[in-house]
Amino acid sequence: MNRRPHRRCGAIAALSVALLLSSCAPGGTAVKGAAGGGGLGDPLFPALGNGGYRVSHYGLDLDYDVAKQHLDGTATITAKAGKDLRSFQLDLEGMTVTGVRVDGADAGFSRKGHKLVVRPTAGIGKGEEFRTTVRYRGTPQEMRDEDGASEGWVKTADGAFVAGEPAGSMTWFPGNNHPSDKAAYDFRISVPQGYTAVANGQLRSKRTVDGRTTYEWHNPEPMASYLATATIGTFDVQESRTPQGLPLYVAVDPKEAKASRKALARLPEILAWATKLFGPYPFSSAGAIVDHTPDRIDWVALETQTKPVYAGAPDTETVVHETAHQWFGDSVTPKTWRDTWLNEGFATYAEWLWEEREGGRTPQEQFDALYDSDEDHPRWEFPPGTPDGPAEVTGTPVYERGAMVLQQLRNAVGDETFFSILKEWPAKYRHASADSADFIAFCQDRTDEDLTELFDDWLFGDGQPEWEYDAAA
Repeated sequence: MNRRPHRRCGAIAALSVALLLSSCAPGGTAVKGAAGGGGLGDPLFPALGNGGYRVSHYGLDLDYDVAKQHLDGTATITAKAGKDLRSFQLDLEGMTVTGVRVDGADAGFSRKGHKLVVRPTAGIGKGEEFRTTVRYRGTPQEMRDEDGASEGWVKTADGAFVAGEPAGSMTWFPGNNHPSDKAAYDFRISVPQGYTAVANGQLRSKRTVDGRTTYEWHNPEPMASYLATATIGTFDVQESRTPQGLPLYVAVDPKEAKASRKALARLPEILAWATKLFGPYPFSSAGAIVDHTPDRIDWVALETQTKPVYAGAPDTETVVHETAHQWFGDSVTPKTWRDTWLNEGFATYAEWLWEEREGGRTPQEQFDALYDSDEDHPRWEFPPGTPDGPAEVTGTPVYERGAMVLQQLRNAVGDETFFSILKEWPAKYRHASADSADFIAFCQDRTDEDLTELFDDWLFGDGQPEWEYDAAA
């Protein structure tokens, strides 16, 4: 994600959810098994996500009336039980649920807060794959972070700008809303003729019948729920391929077309440059969505998988940032929201490398400029590896000091080892989730230098670390 400069960006406050779960099916027959827990105990968002199962695939069938701002949805969720289940939970904020079926049979369900509790007529055995179909409708509501920033299904003058970090995906589809549970996605989105619906992955088909156009998108690689999008509007669309043959789909609101042209024209070049640094591009397609959003949208972009969404015309550095996220954040996804520096630190460092490539400052010079600034600057307010609360998940230290951690790592291990880490890390955890401990162990295995003090001071230490750089060393 790329927020407005010098802005502490919050997220929804952690919700505590106490749910009374029935041990009986709708007809009163006792069902064996445990209740799948609500919330995965994330250190920043403990109520997000759900226990007892893992999702392998989402099939989202959406019909959106732009004029009435009404959504009719059917979500088909394929998952595997991690234990014997008599019930399980999904995250869904607002919307009216009109029916739930599990493996083709009607299931009982109830709502409390953003939790949808599902009670199948028969228990689900540990290791069993099961399919849940949820029918729902209503007017999706955007979510507000603690500081007023918007996420989720954000209405625009001609549709919706859909971005979900950290929790907003549950405003428009039910799911296991935590980055540690990734799945493949298929989207079928119907909109009024003349509108475009853009989602992750590749466009499989587009057809218009009786004034409605249906877009079918296929995203085969695992994706965290916060990276899903179904952005709707009137867009100028360009479909092409990079010189390496990668399909590109770029959708730009006409109001932002002129200002976006220069940066987006460099997308194939940026992808080729990033591939040399970070290894093979991790997905089967790429692109961008540039929307014209309301003034209240006080952030810049989100790295929605395969097609970052930009809340207005991006500059080249922002395109570099969001492109780097396809490796760091999208393919390698944080296990918890406390590990977000692994997304933002790498993407910010990619900007530093790009600036050097373009004849600007070196990463060390950018590090020095940040280090020599006011010691009371927000970048020193908390350690990037241990943000204390949801308001800090995308705070300045996560970005800037996260990148500074990487420059200190480079100084410690040398360029050869450092740039091999930039390739080997996303290769090892391709399409998986990882945390700070994984990264520290990964780096330590590749050097004889003891990195303990480096990470203790720069990733986990309070305040501005003491440090003096010897340029001649």
